[in-house]
Amino acid sequence: MSAAPGAGKTRPALELARRLLTQGAVNRVAVICPTTPLTRQWAKAAGALGVQLVPDAEQPRPPRGFHGVAVTYARVASDPRAWTAGTGGGWGSSALVIADEAHHLGEDLAWGTAFQRAFAGAPRWLLLSGTPFRSDATPIPGVRYDGDGLAQPNVSYTYAQAVSDGICRPVAFVTFDGALSWRSGEDVIESSFETVLSAREAGRRYRTAISTELPDGLPRILREADARLRALRTGGHRDAGGLIVAADSAHARKIAKLLHDATGRAPVVVLHTEARAAEKLARFTASREPWIVAVNMVSEGVDIPRLRVGVYATAAKTPLIFRQIVGRFVRTIPGRAPEPSWLYLPADPLLRRHACEVESELRQALRRPQDEEGLQEPPQRRASERSGMVDFVPLSAEVTPQMTLFGPSPALARSVSGGAGAGEQQSGGTVPGADAGAGANAGAGANAGADTNAGVDEQPRAEPAPLAAFERRAHLRAERSRLVADLHRRDPRSHREINAWINREVGIARVDDASIEQLKRSVELLVRELTRRSRRAAAR
Repeated sequence: MSAAPGAGKTRPALELARRLLTQGAVNRVAVICPTTPLTRQWAKAAGALGVQLVPDAEQPRPPRGFHGVAVTYARVASDPRAWTAGTGGGWGSSALVIADEAHHLGEDLAWGTAFQRAFAGAPRWLLLSGTPFRSDATPIPGVRYDGDGLAQPNVSYTYAQAVSDGICRPVAFVTFDGALSWRSGEDVIESSFETVLSAREAGRRYRTAISTELPDGLPRILREADARLRALRTGGHRDAGGLIVAADSAHARKIAKLLHDATGRAPVVVLHTEARAAEKLARFTASREPWIVAVNMVSEGVDIPRLRVGVYATAAKTPLIFRQIVGRFVRTIPGRAPEPSWLYLPADPLLRRHACEVESELRQALRRPQDEEGLQEPPQRRASERSGMVDFVPLSAEVTPQMTLFGPSPALARSVSGGAGAGEQQSGGTVPGADAGAGANAGAGANAGADTNAGVDEQPRAEPAPLAAFERRAHLRAERSRLVADLHRRDPRSHREINAWINREVGIARVDDASIEQLKRSVELLVRELTRRSRRAAAR
C-alpha cells in the first residue's frame, strides 16, 4: 500500500490485521519497522484496536495473550534464521507480516535479504510506504514493477487525494536566492542558484546557503520563518510549532544559537546521538514550545500535528528525503481545519524541482481525479558534497525570498481550509517573488502573471493592483541583488559594503524596508555605477 506521508497507513493496516485475526485467517502478526520508537507506536496503536503486540521483541514468538510482535529491521537482520518458519518463529501459513516504510528494504542489501529469508514462509505480506522508491533504484522485496521500473502498489492514496479529502495539510514552499560567494581552492566563485555549475561547485553553493556563519544567508531565512510562526500563533493556532532540519549535530547546535539570538528563546534540540532523544521529541510534541532543531530524528513515524513552519537546512537533497521532510508538516489536528504549512528552503535547483513536483501532483489531481499516476523518482542525482573539505570556505550570502510555491490550487485551498486566520494567507497559485520580509504579512499578495485569480482573499480581476505591485517589488529586489553581484566583480568593496552604500543613498536601513520607488532608485544607481566603470575601463 502506497499512502502519502501523514495520510494514515497505520490504522487501515491494523484494521486488516484485526479482521484477519477475528476471522481466523491468521493467528499471528509481525510488524517490522525502521526504528525502535516506531515499534512502540505500532504496539500502542494496535492495542487500541484490541490487537496486542510486543514492541521491540527479542524473539519472534510472543508471550501468551499477545497476537504478535513489532520489531526493527535491524533486529531481524541480526539473526534472520530465528525468524524463519520452522525454527521456532512459526511464521508459516497463518501469519501476517506488515513491513512499515518498506522502502528501507533492498533486494541485495542486508535488511532486504534478511527480510526475505526470515519471512519467506509467510504468504501474507503487507508492505507500507509513503515513498515507495529507493534513491539507489534497488528493487524492494515483494513490490511489483512495470516495464519502466515503477512500483505498482495494490492500493494507492496520493498526497493530492489526502489534501483534497482534508486528511493532510497543503504545504507552501518559500524559496530563497541571492548573491552567494565561496572560496574553492584558490578561486573565489560568486553565483546565485540560477547559474548552472559543476556538481562539486553546486554542492558548495548549497553549503554556503545553509552556512550559519553568514548573517544574510541562513540566519535571514530563520528570521523569516520565525516571523511566519509568530504570525500563525497570534493568528489563532497558539501552539503552532516549527522544525528546522539541520545537516549534522554541530550544525544543529549553531542553528539553535542563531535562533536563540533572534528570538530570545532557546529551541529544543534533538540529536539522534543522544540517549534520550526520543523522550525529548515526545515532550516537544506535547508542549507549546515554538521551535525544535533536529537532524535524523524527524523522518518516518514522527507525528507532530502542530508543526506548521519548517526550514530545510539539511545537506541531503534526494527525492526520498525531501518527501519525508515535507511529510512532517502535513499532519492535521482533529477538530481543526487543515490550514497550510510553510517550508522555507534555499532555491537550490534540485529542491525547487522536488517542490514543483509536489505542487504539480496537486494540480493534476484536481484536473484529472481519475488519473492515478504513480510517483516517478527522477534519475538518481549526486547529493551535496560532504563537509570537511579544507579547500572550501563560504564567504558571503545575501538571500531574499524569491518564490513561494503553493501546493494546492485556489479551488483545493477553499475545500480544505475555508479561510485563513489573522496574519495567514490562503493557499493560492504559484507566486513568484513572495517577499517574506514583512514578517506576518509575508506572501500577502499573489502573482497576476501566474494566476490572476490567486490571492489572499481571492480578489476579483478588477482589483489586481496589489498583486502586480508585489510582483514588481520582488523582481526589483532580484534585479538589485544581481547588479550588486555584478558591481562586486568590478569593485574592491564587499557585497555588504555595496549594499550599505546603496541603502544610504536611497534612505533605508535595510533592503527589506525598501519601497518600490526606493528599489527602482537602487537599480538606477547600480546601473549608473556599472556604466561609469565600464566606460572608464574602455577608455584605458
